[in-house]
Amino acid sequence: MDLWIIRALLFAAILVSGYYVRPFGSNLPLTFAFSAVLAFVILLAEIRVRKLSLKILLGAALGSILGIIGASLISIVIGRMSFAHPETETFVQLLVLILMTYIGLVSGANKGEYIDLSSLGGIFSDGTVRKSTKVLDTSVIIDGRIADICKTGFLEGALVVPHFVLRELQQIADSADSAKRNRGRRGLDVLEKIKSVPGVTVQIVEKDYPDVKEVDLKLIELAKELVAKIVTNDFNLNKVSQLRGVEVLNINELANALKPVVLPGETMKVFILKEGKEYNQGVAYLDDGTMVVVDNARRMIGKTIATQVTSVLQTTAGKMIFGRFPEESEPGNSLQAQRQERRTYEKPSMAGRAGVVEEDKERVKGR
Repeated sequence: MDLWIIRALLFAAILVSGYYVRPFGSNLPLTFAFSAVLAFVILLAEIRVRKLSLKILLGAALGSILGIIGASLISIVIGRMSFAHPETETFVQLLVLILMTYIGLVSGANKGEYIDLSSLGGIFSDGTVRKSTKVLDTSVIIDGRIADICKTGFLEGALVVPHFVLRELQQIADSADSAKRNRGRRGLDVLEKIKSVPGVTVQIVEKDYPDVKEVDLKLIELAKELVAKIVTNDFNLNKVSQLRGVEVLNINELANALKPVVLPGETMKVFILKEGKEYNQGVAYLDDGTMVVVDNARRMIGKTIATQVTSVLQTTAGKMIFGRFPEESEPGNSLQAQRQERRTYEKPSMAGRAGVVEEDKERVKGR
């Protein structure tokens, strides 16, 4: 609210200044119209500048200063030239000043992300080190777990989102496929969540590599230029980045590392959800999605049992736990009952055969 009061005071000050200066003489309507347009442009520029980072502002300021210095040197050369009209010389010098200032402003703002503020010290230091910069991949943004990790405070430094990654997210969000469209919109929502996390700095980098077509290779080139790490959960990007000498933070590897350690011989309670592929197996899942395959647990589907861990298998996709449900712990579930169940599945029982024979004898007597 206080900011809008200051803006209103600025707007009124520009109108009053226009009234007293009167750049258009006695034409007050034109003076007020020009003052109002000028104040509106200033307010729009102020709103836009507030969204920029300190690095971009410093880059734009340094670029503008260098542009003005270059224009001054060029103007000295222009002043030594002979023009038919002095107005032409003034116009050319003014044109060079505007052009050089504009080029310096745009170039400085574009390269401002590469300014290391920590080396300047004092009030310009933002406390970030270039080596702590992380470049976010499209897959890790859509995955969404990066937002939860940021909330915990384990990620330090600036999170860089390249413009080509935003463009890819926008294309996915505008896809005709509803599944892809939902994934793209989820990625954009995740970025908004990350930006709202206190202490997390998200920087949008306009840097692009037109000669490189694949987004993964562009990420690698950007990470090399910024001396940064890539945050991803893409297995292929992880391997290619390591081959190119770029450090990678893999969210899937982090999730696997945070899973509870289970040793053979331990007892754990699981809920048997479905039948396994092998005979008399049951399958359960832990809270983190780890699959637990339990022998002798087919009859316990839909129940929570205590199983003894026999082995743990670590794969690239995650961890699998194998266990065994003691048959002796359940009445009627002995080894003899299991063998009897197998005989029932494989062939008819002797009692069943005897019943069929007696039934045939009764039919013969009836005839």
